[in-house]
Order: sequence, then C-alpha cells, then structure tokens
Amino acid sequence: MFIQTESTPNPATLKFLPGQNVLDAGTADFPSADAAGQSPLAQRLFAVNGVTGVFFGLDFVTVTKTDDVEWDHVKPALLGAIMEHYQSGQPVMSGDTQPSSGHAEHTGEDGEIVNQIKELLDTRVRPAVAQDGGDITFHGFERGVVYLHMQGACAGCPSSTLTLKMGIENLLRHYIPEVTEVRPVAA
Repeated sequence: MFIQTESTPNPATLKFLPGQNVLDAGTADFPSADAAGQSPLAQRLFAVNGVTGVFFGLDFVTVTKTDDVEWDHVKPALLGAIMEHYQSGQPVMSGDTQPSSGHAEHTGEDGEIVNQIKELLDTRVRPAVAQDGGDITFHGFERGVVYLHMQGACAGCPSSTLTLKMGIENLLRHYIPEVTEVRPVAA
C-alpha cells in the first residue's frame, strides 16, 4: 500500500491519500479525540501525539496537528496508523454510523433560496475545497446572511476568511441576489 501526502493551505493540516475509498459517501469530521469513538481509523490517528483533528472525505484523510509538533516527527506515525488500519480489515466507520451530507436542514419560506445555495455549494465550492483536504457545508440562512461550517483543512486555515469573503460570498451573491453576506460558524 502506498499512501500519498499533500500539503494544504492550512499549515497545521496534512492531506493523506490512501489510494482507495475512505468513505462511500459524504464526509466525517472529528474535531477532537472524544468525537472519534465511531471510527477505528480516527481513534488510531488520535493516538499519535500532537493530533488535534481528523477529517474524512471520499478518498482522503486530513489530519490537523498542534503548532508545537513538527510534521517530520508525526508524519511517519500517521502513515503507519493509516496503513495498519487498512491492513487490519476494520471498517473506517463502525456500527450503523453514516457519514453526513454535511448540510443542515432548513425549513421555512426561504426553501427555494436555500436549495439554490446548497446546489452551488455542492457543484462549485465543495469539490474545490475537497482538493485542499476540507469541506464547507450549509449551516443556515437568515435575512440575507448565509452561515457556513468549515471542516477539515478549512477549519482554522489562515486563508479561510479570504476564501469565504472573496470566493464563496461573491459566487453566491452573483447567482442569488437575496444573499448579502457569508459568515462562518463554529461546530
């Protein structure tokens, strides 16, 4: 098994490509070791000293580390943990746990606008940020403001504010006149 690694725009996050599917659909975000109970792979990764976050996409794993740990010191252990997991035959997600589509449900009079927002996120935004090892999902829409949740490499990335304001906000405002602003939300 050969696992490729790629840097991300977030210097604290590294993207691992195991060369096979990680998830069949959706994404899974583990912002802390406490959240990793449903994933044997996430548990293995959190066992490596300095790991603060794990995120799964369809064909990648992103790992976020503390600033006081160097990639040169933790990368070999993370590669070993991923390889051990796939050789063990264990599932990535245990039990009936299903990865999420990510988007929050929205009920109300703005349903058509929200559907347009989600469609643009799914077709234009999410594929691009997945290449950087992260995900951005719809959280809410209220009085012209779109609230988005940033995960994986996007969470805490120094360029995330620029991505939100200059990229996503401009895109949504161009196609959906009702959108006036985009704001990030915490998990």
